[in-house]
Amino acid sequence: QVQLVESGGGLVQPGGSLRLSCTASERFDGRYVWAWFREVPGKEREPVAAISSNGSADYDDSVKGRFTISMDNAKTTMYLEMKNLKPEDTSAYYCNVKVFKTPPTMAEYWGQGTQVIVSS
Repeated sequence: QVQLVESGGGLVQPGGSLRLSCTASERFDGRYVWAWFREVPGKEREPVAAISSNGSADYDDSVKGRFTISMDNAKTTMYLEMKNLKPEDTSAYYCNVKVFKTPPTMAEYWGQGTQVIVSS
C-alpha cells in the first residue's frame, strides 16, 4: 500500500513562511502529477499547486507568486514553500499523487493532511 506522509504545518503569523513536505513510500513510474490541496470545514477540497512528471507546475491564482512547488532529486518527496502567508491560507493541506499508465488508467493517493494556521 502506497503511503504519503506530510509534515511542516503549524502556527505562523501573517507574513510568515512555512515549508510543507510530502514523502511517498515508493517511487512512481511513468506519468504522474503531484499536487497540494487544501480544505476548510464546509468547503470542497481544492487544488493549490501541482507539478507533473515533465516538470510543469501550476498554481491557483490565490497563491501565485507566494507559493512554490518542487520535487527532490529522488522524486519521492514534494515540497510547498509558502511565503507571505495570509489568514486566508489557514487550512488543512493534503498531498495528492495521480499516476497515469497505459492502457489509460489512473491511481490516486492521498496524504493524511497537515494543518496550517496563519494568525497573529
